Amino acid sequence: MNQPIYIIDGARTPFLKARNAPGPFAASDMATAAGSALLARQRFAPDQLDEVILGCASPSPDEVNIGRVVALRMGCGIQVQGWTVMRNCASGMQALDSAIANIQLGRSQLVLAGGVDALSRAPLLYSDPMVRWFAGWMGARTVGQKLAMVKRFRPGYLAPVIGIMKGLTDPIAGQLMGQTAENLAFEYGITRADMDAYAVESHRRVAAAQDAGHFADEIVPLVGTDGAVFAADDGLRRDASAAGLAKLKPFFDKKYGRVTPGNSSQITDGATWLVLAGE
Repeated sequence: MNQPIYIIDGARTPFLKARNAPGPFAASDMATAAGSALLARQRFAPDQLDEVILGCASPSPDEVNIGRVVALRMGCGIQVQGWTVMRNCASGMQALDSAIANIQLGRSQLVLAGGVDALSRAPLLYSDPMVRWFAGWMGARTVGQKLAMVKRFRPGYLAPVIGIMKGLTDPIAGQLMGQTAENLAFEYGITRADMDAYAVESHRRVAAAQDAGHFADEIVPLVGTDGAVFAADDGLRRDASAAGLAKLKPFFDKKYGRVTPGNSSQITDGATWLVLAGE
């Protein structure tokens, strides 16, 4: 288990901020684009990989085992294992950890591992009452039965369940992730001013890195179906200031909260990969 692990190369897409609507790219599209560009510049063929491991917290229903889907789309062939890991926000890190463990155990020697999510495409779900109504409607055979189902329908059934909110709510504690952040801020004495200052500094650092060209070699531009090119992370706010962030209202705890849309992580779409190898 002491075998060294080598990071050979890496690539990612730009990270695209969700804008209250499904983003332009599916998760598999982003992972395929970044992975294909990364593999194209290697000295080995895609089918020489031992396995492809992809972390994803919210794959769409048509790409549940997204690691396998993307491996095939990148031209790795049917003989290369492609699989998916899910550990919420740690899914990409778990993919790397799984790759390292398999290399150290001698199961693999060359692995493509990374993470992807298109959180802007997290689904809106039907409520349980709506699902039960649909079941009753599909079971109705006569006109009378269908009319009875129409009478039972209530407009409130159509209220959507926000998939990402449900997915980020702990079923044991019954709290959303943002509420946990509020609890930790209170416990450790992290003030609203501390949070806002950290957010402003984060934007400043990203702006400085972009201006210095530090991301140029790692980002694979994406091209939309309409020809639009996405070549850089677009969540940057160059005008971010402590005064501006102070005007935002808390999101999770409306009365006493400190976490706002300005000092918490954005809902983002993006993919990233590393090529890992043993000796």
